[in-house]
Amino acid sequence: MNKLIDSQLILASKSPRRKDLLKKIGLTFKVKSSKVYEDFNIKLLPADFVSHYAKMKAESVSKVNPNYYVIGADTIVVCNDKILGKPNDKNDSYRMLSSLSGQTHKVYTGVSIQHNNHKIDKTFYDVTDVSINTLTNNDICYYIDNYKLFDKAGSYGIQDFFAVHINKINGCFYNVMGLPLSSLYYHFSRIVK
Repeated sequence: MNKLIDSQLILASKSPRRKDLLKKIGLTFKVKSSKVYEDFNIKLLPADFVSHYAKMKAESVSKVNPNYYVIGADTIVVCNDKILGKPNDKNDSYRMLSSLSGQTHKVYTGVSIQHNNHKIDKTFYDVTDVSINTLTNNDICYYIDNYKLFDKAGSYGIQDFFAVHINKINGCFYNVMGLPLSSLYYHFSRIVK
């Protein structure tokens, strides 16, 4: 574990939740967000979508920081075979939350660990099922008006007030927040020996 903690590490994401999660497991790191644009019209299965963009994000930062391990990640919500990214505005949030109401959806997070000089290129994904209670119009409007959700896939955060609407989850809780810690630790600890 010490080699993992002492590794020169960059998180290729500006997500405050991913930063908090890496701190939670004792990692010291720099933050350098990638400028990768996500095209939601690309024809990929959800697992391939998040893996593709996680790798692109990590690679773009790794190329200019070749002596560092770089972690890139991408999270999406999939409901009724439709990929939901981050909402564009309040109307988009309302549409997304309405579609999740009373449904079980999947949250996919792709993670890529890159190290340019060591020729390390490891990409994987995790998936969690999340069941949402039926939401009223007031539930949705209250959440949109009182919480920051424009940087959240599916327009909700499982770690904030929206937790009162979560009926159950099957899989990694932290995956829904944007970084599957158990899978990350498993893969990273086998790279850094």
